[in-house]
Amino acid sequence: MNYRKFGNTGLLVSELCMGAMTFGGAGSPSFDAIGALGQSDADALVNKALEGGINFFDTADAYARHESEEILGKALGNRRKDVVVATKVRFRMDDNVNNVGLTRHHIMNQVEKSLKALNSDYIDLYQIHSFDPITDIEETLRALDDLVTQGKVRYIGYCNLTAWQAMKALGISRKHGWNEFKSAQVYYSIAGRELERETVPMALDQNVAIMPWSPLAGGFLTGRYTRENESVEGSRRTNFDFPPINKDQAYDIIDVMKEVGDAHGASVAQVALAWLLHKQGVTSVIIGARKMYQLEDNLKAVDIKLSEDEMNRLDTVSALSLEYPGWFGLLPSDRMPGGQAWG
Repeated sequence: MNYRKFGNTGLLVSELCMGAMTFGGAGSPSFDAIGALGQSDADALVNKALEGGINFFDTADAYARHESEEILGKALGNRRKDVVVATKVRFRMDDNVNNVGLTRHHIMNQVEKSLKALNSDYIDLYQIHSFDPITDIEETLRALDDLVTQGKVRYIGYCNLTAWQAMKALGISRKHGWNEFKSAQVYYSIAGRELERETVPMALDQNVAIMPWSPLAGGFLTGRYTRENESVEGSRRTNFDFPPINKDQAYDIIDVMKEVGDAHGASVAQVALAWLLHKQGVTSVIIGARKMYQLEDNLKAVDIKLSEDEMNRLDTVSALSLEYPGWFGLLPSDRMPGGQAWG
């Protein structure tokens, strides 16, 4: 396993982060499709992840309403102090009208429940799970800063914000001298590169750690899906078709990944993960597993070194179409005499 610096902190995290969304939720249709693993299965996966060098684990209060946190906490046991644990807050947790969002009320209530579920007196990384359209961001950021000051949280991050929302939050925190977001947990895969338009440039400029979730596009990039096999029995994606992707382009991408993987003796899934680990700004890729063989396969991705030609092939087949104002910036007038690019 390799380790990378977490944004502008000195904290080192493994290149792969073990996601715990597959833990808990048995009996719920949505979590049954994702995993709904019990304690014994989760214990085995966490042990294998630790053996593989993973020191970073991610969960959320909304994953089976704290059950995922509880299962992860038990699986780590007295090894909790040796790893980095991330969790999240934002989504509705029960029928109480105020038990949702990013208000001080909801954040302060839920952080206590997360600490109890994780059986820990601190959370390494506390993340807002998405944007809250009715709560002033200053209220949210002040509450998060207070949690860091109190020692209940060590770092804060965000998930699923636009670049302008994240940049506004960073500006407000700097204005008040509050703790700032250190990370961006965002959907990013070779079949879903939309955040390269604005989020990646912003994160690089601000030294915010990028943590891709669903790097295999909800299982579509495992190699099991092909044009000839569009439905895979027992696959999460078959019953939970998320996140949305351009499947026609994704099949083209899979074809190239298969060729690249064959050259390395690697699976399509390993190539998909390796591609992300070769992208600028990516700190730790969040992987999730229901079966041991899936985790074992994913762990091998850190050893794949893609050549410049292979990256060019993968980048080309998965390229985004230019959108305004991106295409407007490609001005011929910016070129110097002789054709040299300006700047």
